[in-house]
Amino acid sequence: EVQLQASGGGLVQPGGSLRLSCAASGFADDDYAIVWFRQAPGKEREGVGCISHSGGTRYLVDSVKGRFTISRDNAKNTVHLQMTSLKPEDTAIYYCGLENMVAGCSINGRIDSWGKGTLVTVSS
Repeated sequence: EVQLQASGGGLVQPGGSLRLSCAASGFADDDYAIVWFRQAPGKEREGVGCISHSGGTRYLVDSVKGRFTISRDNAKNTVHLQMTSLKPEDTAIYYCGLENMVAGCSINGRIDSWGKGTLVTVSS
C-alpha cells in the first residue's frame, strides 16, 4: 500500500519562506510523479505543480511561478516544495498526490494515492 506524508507547514509572515516535503513509501516501482495541491478555506482544491519521476519535467501554475520550486530526492523517496515570497493568498492545506506515470507529470491526471495535508498559514 502506497503511503504519502506531507510535512513542513506552519505559520509564516508575508514574504517568508517554507519548505514542504512529501515522503512516499510502500510501493514496488519507482515510476511515479508527485503532484502538489492546495485547498484554501472556502475554495476548491487546485493543483500547484508537479514533478516527474526523473525530475526532468517540472510544472508550476502561474500564480506560484518564480516563487515556488519543486525538487525530488529519489534516494529518499521525497519531494520538496520550496515556497518563497509567500503571500496571504497562499494560505491553504497543501497535499501531495502520486501519479503512476513512467514519464512526465500532470496536475490534471489521475491521482492514485493521496497524502494527508499540511497547513500553511501566511499572516502577519
